Amino acid sequence: MNNNSGRRKAAVARVYLKEGNGSIVVNKKPLETYFPLVWLQNTVQAPFVVADKVGKYDVQVNVAGGGISGQAQAIRLGIAKALVDIDAELKSGLRHAGFITRDPRVVERKKSGQKKARKRFQFSKR
Repeated sequence: MNNNSGRRKAAVARVYLKEGNGSIVVNKKPLETYFPLVWLQNTVQAPFVVADKVGKYDVQVNVAGGGISGQAQAIRLGIAKALVDIDAELKSGLRHAGFITRDPRVVERKKSGQKKARKRFQFSKR
């Protein structure tokens, strides 16, 4: 069983990969239940499609933090890293698809004296 982690925004995913029939379980729920939107399911399964390994591995995922989009992308990164650990020759294809690089963008913090990170309160001269 191969163990890897993926992170995106505030989401952290621990991915466990083993030989199997292609079932994906996220937080003890099937993929279709946890991610009801098809584009999120496709995001999670994308590394298998690029590596041409669809249906060859069972995936067990524990994911926490962030929203559903960040969680799906964190899982995608974890799966891609696990596939590279299993077969290093897959790395160039997965990297070309952009699945190996961790996206460093996170939410900018709110500053004091401002409404949000960059938005300010209305300025009044008098």
